Amino acid sequence: MLSPESLQLGMMLAETSMLENAVGDLLAKPELLVLTDASPAAKTAVRQHIRKWRHGVKRRLSTDCITENLKKELELYQQAVGMSHGEFEQNCRDMAKKLEGKSHFYLEARRLIDRNGKTHNPMFQEYFCDKWHQHLAESIKKAQKRELAIHKDKLLKELYQRIETFKTLEEVREHGDANQSGRLWDMASAKMTRTDIVLLKRFIRFLKDNPELQEIANKLGRMANETDDPSLHKSPAEELRLVEEKSDLVADDIVGIHQSDHLDKMVPAETLFLAEPELEILFYKHFADKRLMTYRMQGASRTLRKVKAFKPANKKVEVEKGPFLICVDASGSMNGFPEQAAKAMAYALLDIALSESRDCVVTLFSTDHISYEFTGERGLREAMDFLSYSFHGGTDLEPALNHAIDLMETDRYVNADLVVISDFIAPEQPQPLIERIGKLKSKHNRFHAVNLSKYGNPSLMNMFNHCWEYCPSLLNRIVKRF
Repeated sequence: MLSPESLQLGMMLAETSMLENAVGDLLAKPELLVLTDASPAAKTAVRQHIRKWRHGVKRRLSTDCITENLKKELELYQQAVGMSHGEFEQNCRDMAKKLEGKSHFYLEARRLIDRNGKTHNPMFQEYFCDKWHQHLAESIKKAQKRELAIHKDKLLKELYQRIETFKTLEEVREHGDANQSGRLWDMASAKMTRTDIVLLKRFIRFLKDNPELQEIANKLGRMANETDDPSLHKSPAEELRLVEEKSDLVADDIVGIHQSDHLDKMVPAETLFLAEPELEILFYKHFADKRLMTYRMQGASRTLRKVKAFKPANKKVEVEKGPFLICVDASGSMNGFPEQAAKAMAYALLDIALSESRDCVVTLFSTDHISYEFTGERGLREAMDFLSYSFHGGTDLEPALNHAIDLMETDRYVNADLVVISDFIAPEQPQPLIERIGKLKSKHNRFHAVNLSKYGNPSLMNMFNHCWEYCPSLLNRIVKRF
């Protein structure tokens, strides 16, 4: 396990211009500039993705690139620094021997020790450790460069794939919205095949041919705004607050050691160079290069700044909209037009969820149930799996409803909309389930039913806040198609 001092050395190197240069190089890649030139939203998403990558790779560079041999060498170096002058004289040859075959510093260490054996310089320990530290810093820097090159290549491949998928999604959806670019970029982590594109276009065309389905979806989306609950109201407002922030300029605590030219924070060991005229020049060189070992100080500073806050207001305010939970009947009786309508409806609600920054979870149910998180990390792949799923089996609504209600009882699903899309050819649900739904209704969660059959059970649909029926006749479907 690495000591805090070793981690400090790795962090110090990771904070150098090497990482900043890598980010600048990525942002200036001609291939990325060409790919994103036609899409401002894609360009913004790429820049945000690279900045996020920078923070993640910085942590990995501080630890991942340090090999086992380098870890052992760092431990030996720390032992050497902590020894007294006499202990170092006795053990330096044994320590150098341990570096044989494991470190490029071995030969230089032997040469320095042999030369000191003739002169017995009292400052030899400090001089030796300084040379060793320079070697360690250079070794870690080279390892970080190699690791950084690997991460850059991996990131570029990911960016090219995401940009391609992102543009395809924009093209398929046929309209753009700046509010949706972030979610679309997250969904673009999955690669789209030609079959996926054809499938998406088919359901978009289905929605155009059946505008009533799109209108139902739009009404569902607007209902979250009609909730009269002050705890869900939020109004962006700026106010001045004293904010406490960590600052390296406030000397409250010592949090580590780094290299700088701050004489007032210098480690006492650095003054040893001044005790010997032959080594005094090293001290001034370190000072000029800002490489004196100094204490890193950190404390809390209070600054007055404008802070955005969401708070209730008397004027019209924005309502915090909850997720969409969509339960889709996948039984055999839904085959054909009802199946197409149910999938198109779910896609329309996903589109609204993206534009309103809402989560969207779809649960398919027949005799069993399976859930897809459309707005998660694998959202696009999950959406494709859902749209390509074939409906079959019987109808068992109760397990799917219980699963959805379990979610709605958690903090994440406050003010959620549960939408059940089915032909509702099923028995009435048990009383305990109806009571759970009633409790959630009192907490401003909404329950909707979209009936795709004229044979649906009326008593089953009584437990919903709103019911829509969409079951056009065969003649109407033919007319729409042609």
